[in-house]
Amino acid sequence: MIKTGAQHIEMLRDGRQVYINGQTAGDVTAHPAFRQTIRSVGTLYDFQARPDNRALMTFEVPESGGQRANRIWQLPRSHAELVERRKALETWTELHYGFLGRAPDHVASCISGMFMGIEVFEAYDKARAAALADYYRYARDNELYVTYVIINPQADRSKSAGEQQDRFLTAGVVDQDAAGLTIRGAKMLATGGIMANEVFVTCIQPLREGDEPYAVSLAVPMNAGGLKILSRKSYEESAASVFDNPLASRFDENDAVLYFDNVKFPGSASSSTGTSPCANGSSMPRRRMSSRTTRRRSA
Repeated sequence: MIKTGAQHIEMLRDGRQVYINGQTAGDVTAHPAFRQTIRSVGTLYDFQARPDNRALMTFEVPESGGQRANRIWQLPRSHAELVERRKALETWTELHYGFLGRAPDHVASCISGMFMGIEVFEAYDKARAAALADYYRYARDNELYVTYVIINPQADRSKSAGEQQDRFLTAGVVDQDAAGLTIRGAKMLATGGIMANEVFVTCIQPLREGDEPYAVSLAVPMNAGGLKILSRKSYEESAASVFDNPLASRFDENDAVLYFDNVKFPGSASSSTGTSPCANGSSMPRRRMSSRTTRRRSA
């Protein structure tokens, strides 16, 4: 899929629960705190969809019968392919002057890199590795804008997530049954999340014994039932004009705390809970899921 800006903007009208200034935002594509930056993201997709940019911005997916995808999902196998991919990403970045640090290429590159190292995941758990591969293909073929939350809320820094006064200050597994997992708690910082399609939830901070409930990695749509998106103050909302505020008026990605209010994840997400070489000291996933399954449980 090669989507346009209008298609991406329409995808954001999905009922996601965004809170700002003590109120729900409603349609984020029309809210004065977000609408101009969302249009800036739309410009990226319009640029890649132009016929004259087809060769620059897209590649033919192997064994797809001619299907093309954005080069942010390309897996370079040679120096020449790496250069092609870099040129596409550089061109996209020039459109926002580098001020959209969590533009769609950022987490796409992360997931693509993980997929290129799939043997590391297979050595740990072949089923979870298969889920990672499935999600890479799904995100690529549907041209998802994916952001991530990889940091725990800051409280007592001398203690791990499992030692905090509130056991579910940090998002973790509160229940696991035959139906799957229930996640409760918060993660940060979801830069660009308000204008993204999905979020990759994982942990970049080292885990240790006692942190087993937090050793999870999940991909979830931004409109998932029970997911609350708590936006920081918007610079765009107070930007008087493009002339006076050329950056804040167009490129305020915004940050947000994500709170998982007993968000349900289906059985395909499940595996035994526990720290592992994949979760301890890195952002590699302990548990992975396909977005196709998650969407059936969304709001």
